[in-house]
Amino acid sequence: MQYRKLGHTDIEVSALCLGTMTFGEQNTEAEAHEQLDQALARGINFIDTAEMYPFPAENETQGRTETYIGNWLKQRKRREDVVLATKIAGPGANTVRDGKTRYTHADLVEAVDGSLRRLQTDHIDLFQLHWPERKTNFFGKLGYQADLREPDPIPQLRATLEALYDLVEAGKIRYIGLSNETAWGVMRCLALAEAQDLPRVVSVQNPYNLLNRSYEVGLAEVSHREWVGLLAYSPLAFGTLTGKYLEGRQPSGARLTQFKQFQRYTKDRAVQATADYVALAHRYGLDPAQMALAWVTSRPFVTSNIIGATDLNQLEANIDSIDLELDEEVLEAIEAIHARNPNPAP
Repeated sequence: MQYRKLGHTDIEVSALCLGTMTFGEQNTEAEAHEQLDQALARGINFIDTAEMYPFPAENETQGRTETYIGNWLKQRKRREDVVLATKIAGPGANTVRDGKTRYTHADLVEAVDGSLRRLQTDHIDLFQLHWPERKTNFFGKLGYQADLREPDPIPQLRATLEALYDLVEAGKIRYIGLSNETAWGVMRCLALAEAQDLPRVVSVQNPYNLLNRSYEVGLAEVSHREWVGLLAYSPLAFGTLTGKYLEGRQPSGARLTQFKQFQRYTKDRAVQATADYVALAHRYGLDPAQMALAWVTSRPFVTSNIIGATDLNQLEANIDSIDLELDEEVLEAIEAIHARNPNPAP
């Protein structure tokens, strides 16, 4: 396993992070614990979750993922062996805390206390804002459209950072991160932190994969110059980059078979690009999933690549991608496919 610094901190996290949003929906608690055991045995020390997980979010299941992780931490007594990241749900998350999901001081305290209780720990290593509170382009929206009626978001950002400062001072969280954020949002948070001695953002958790490289346009330079690395989620584009959904296949038990509402990575251009990447992997004798994961992990602005699985065989294969180094010929072929069909699933 490789390890990398988390932003400007002294924390070293594994280059692969275990994503857990299937815990409590597609995975039972026993299966979740098996995955956690396997991940740590292979050198992964970074676990990512969220108060709204499992996903898709439901009132009946909200918080179950954190509960499963908390039970595992208590049973295995491994808290000091892991870097634990979670997220507060943003506006519109009606399945969480009766919809009280603004980033106010009261809501942030309630969210942190709830996560600490479910995770059965006294501190969270990385606490992330799951998506921006302001209106901007995220969750598949590529272009920004200004809303001239929207109030200035900077006072609210400042108030959020001030509330997070109190939580850091209280010892409940160590560091803060953003998620589904834009370059403007990251830079504004950094500027506020510097000007007013508030907590400095150490990471950005955004989607990044062969079908969606929009992070490279503005945020990659921010990551590089400001020491705010990417925690890449959906590196396999909801499993489509394995090739298992090509030619109309609907594998039993697979995520997109069960949850047909997720169509971000199954539109025509995305399917064509996926077929090209899968064919490329086969041409060089590579596993398509491992090629896609190794490519993400190798990007210089990526701090950690968030992998997920629903069974131990998948997890083991995904972790094995850490040992795959793509040669220049494969990398050039990837760039050629991207040039022909750029960002088909932003």
